[in-house]
Amino acid sequence: MNSRIRRLGIGLLVLFAMLFGQIAYVQVFAASSISQNPANATRQYIAEYRIQRGPILAADGSAIAISKRAKSASIYKYQRLYPQGDLFGQITGYYSRVYGTSELEHSMNPYLAGSDPSLAVSTLSDLVLGRPRKGGTVVTTLQPSLQRLAQQALGSQQGAVVAIDPTTGDLLTMYSNPAYDPSALSDPSSDTQTKAWDALTNDPTQPLLPRANAELFPPGSTFKIITAAAALSANYTPQSLWPSPHTLQLPGSTATIQNFGGEYCNGGASQVTMLEAFTESCNVVFGEIGLKVGADRLAAQAQAFGFCSIDPPVQTSCPQNPIPFSDPPFGVTSEAGRFPVASYFSSRESAVAISAIGQDNDLANPLQMALVSGAVANGGLLMQPRLVTEIRDSSGRVVQRFSSTSYGQAVTPAVAADLTTMMKNVVASGTGTYAQIPGIDVAGKTGTAQHGTSQSPHAWFTGFASANGRNIAVAVIVLDGGNMGSEATGGHVAAPIAKQIIQAWLEGGA
Repeated sequence: MNSRIRRLGIGLLVLFAMLFGQIAYVQVFAASSISQNPANATRQYIAEYRIQRGPILAADGSAIAISKRAKSASIYKYQRLYPQGDLFGQITGYYSRVYGTSELEHSMNPYLAGSDPSLAVSTLSDLVLGRPRKGGTVVTTLQPSLQRLAQQALGSQQGAVVAIDPTTGDLLTMYSNPAYDPSALSDPSSDTQTKAWDALTNDPTQPLLPRANAELFPPGSTFKIITAAAALSANYTPQSLWPSPHTLQLPGSTATIQNFGGEYCNGGASQVTMLEAFTESCNVVFGEIGLKVGADRLAAQAQAFGFCSIDPPVQTSCPQNPIPFSDPPFGVTSEAGRFPVASYFSSRESAVAISAIGQDNDLANPLQMALVSGAVANGGLLMQPRLVTEIRDSSGRVVQRFSSTSYGQAVTPAVAADLTTMMKNVVASGTGTYAQIPGIDVAGKTGTAQHGTSQSPHAWFTGFASANGRNIAVAVIVLDGGNMGSEATGGHVAAPIAKQIIQAWLEGGA
């Protein structure tokens, strides 16, 4: 009798183990493949909304995306909320049962939904203990106070601000105007979601498209950082003398290059140093530098700073971003800058000079230019941008960390030191004086980028500074001259915005 009971008990234990194993396999290890089966799409949506999706946090621990129990009776148990409205909308993206997911909500979905294998322990614990299942927490590098300051500084002007820690690549702020609040796309009502989507997609200002990282613009004179880097790497120095005519006749063309506003460089001196030409942002001299350095060096230098090589006009899109923006440490839709391949210039020698001053087919965004300034600040070492630092399970335990990673050595430390001197001179006595901060050496470069005969220029500033144990590199673009329109320059419009961001971070106000 006892042996029969023993055999029955063993049999029941085996069956229980098999049942438990099957449940664990289905809910944890096979969850991803099952969810990707198209036949399970509707069930998957319902199942996902029965799980409390994990929050997305800023660096200070404040929530920028959360899930709470839905108020109305519905098969969708939880609703996604964005407590800070449009402040981080273009970074978090949206989580919508009608329109899917985007940005961090998309790239971090396996963690937020609790289906990633790294969360298996907490998922099993919830299952065994009968607790409601929760997704993981995504922790970002973003500083809310800097994000709010960027929003306020731009005001009604369309444009974008990006700031990074150049030593780690951490994104401190990345804000674009216009922005949008993703909350309506997570509303319990499908009609509300549809109306919100139609309003966003029909808006001519395209709030779903982040100017900071996903759109590209002519960088104007901010690109002279790269042209100067190519020249310095070719053994020219900041004190090297260059001819300084009033206009530059382009080879093989009747076109000419003039300085901004038709001005003379250094009061009309026949020769100027590269330092002086950089400080005053002399187009004529930098066009000559570009021609002397050559297309091969310019293209290679742009690529070393993370720009994508393209062959216009046939190729305008980047076949593969050189910087892995889609990887988890970053995880939002982004575009690397563009610069033509060297062969593009073989029958277009004049385009070398135009490209050297940031026009022709040169394209960039504030993220790209912040990375350029960050590399100069970091002794020439370009860091990959990092937006996500770690993933935590529902108990708060860290289950995955994303370390900072370098992209490569854009320039040597010696060249970076020369560029730093030149960029500091721009702010101290050149076109960037509106970025000066008392007691802090700010390095920078202005840009005023033409983009059409009837359009006001885009105003640019990029730069960096260090103080009080903190480091920051920043880039600002104000589209179409902002409030100054056709009278705008990067020094007058973008530099004051950059100053506010740099000062707030270095003085500990953020």
